[in-house]
Amino acid sequence: MTCRSISSFTLSGIPNLDGLNFWLGFPLICMYILAMLGNSTILCIILINQELHKPMYIFLFMLTLVDLLLATTTMPRMLGIFWFDKREISFSSCITQMFFIHFLSAVESGVLVAMAIDRYVAICHPLNYSQILNVGTITKIFLAIMVRGAAGMIPLPLLIQRLPLWKDHLLTHSYCLHQEAMNLACCSIKLNIVYGLFIILFIMGIDSVFISVSYLLIIKTVVCLVKESSLKGISTCTAHICAVLIYYIPLIGLSVVHRFNNSRIPNLHILFGNVYLLFPPVINPLIYGIKTKDIWNKLMNLLSKIKSQISED
Repeated sequence: MTCRSISSFTLSGIPNLDGLNFWLGFPLICMYILAMLGNSTILCIILINQELHKPMYIFLFMLTLVDLLLATTTMPRMLGIFWFDKREISFSSCITQMFFIHFLSAVESGVLVAMAIDRYVAICHPLNYSQILNVGTITKIFLAIMVRGAAGMIPLPLLIQRLPLWKDHLLTHSYCLHQEAMNLACCSIKLNIVYGLFIILFIMGIDSVFISVSYLLIIKTVVCLVKESSLKGISTCTAHICAVLIYYIPLIGLSVVHRFNNSRIPNLHILFGNVYLLFPPVINPLIYGIKTKDIWNKLMNLLSKIKSQISED
């Protein structure tokens, strides 16, 4: 095994499907357009409608903005690989992309916790909802999410940067992830492994516990309500539950596969990696647009106004 210093990494498309990479770019750009349109539409609807400036929709605004940034961080470079065969990425660009992917993922996890807390307060303590989730509290939650994400994820690219020698420069994903890049190093990566596991447990692990506890308390409250109230309470949580599942299932799968698969099932980690990063920005706007009555009504009103203006012109 030859160990050497490197100045760049080489990103992959889909292994064993090199002949189809060009055609795979078309569904990818469709996903990117859907992500940009869907998330931008929800952002605009929340911004221009004063009655949606409530905690639930402020947190949705945060989630949508994170999804928009995450799509922009990953999809354009993937298109460059599929369509223009631009596979090389400089070391500095790789660790920069690595930071933003992990940072935005941590922020998204935190926002999902905030949304779970919002639903818990709305259903379990409705009379005190506006007092508990006031502007000051929301601001503190937002700052805590951002600071935690930055503080937790800044060490990841630094831990990669400290590694001096590498046995390979080929990454099997179409973007840079800490858990994959560290495996290409020649020297000991125990610190990387320990810190990576710590971050998964400290951020995503604790967040999943908070979300689970929130919903256990919600279920406990809902079963004590009359039928109509129960159904209304559950319906307000449906979109959030879907968003949580879309985020956490691929994340857990990706973490497990990277550490324990050992190539028993080829390309499984690539499948989980792509689902983990590409699906939430595309699917979340559809879920919230359809499942959230206020967003759907505002969207229909907006489309009606646009249609009326086009007809008048």
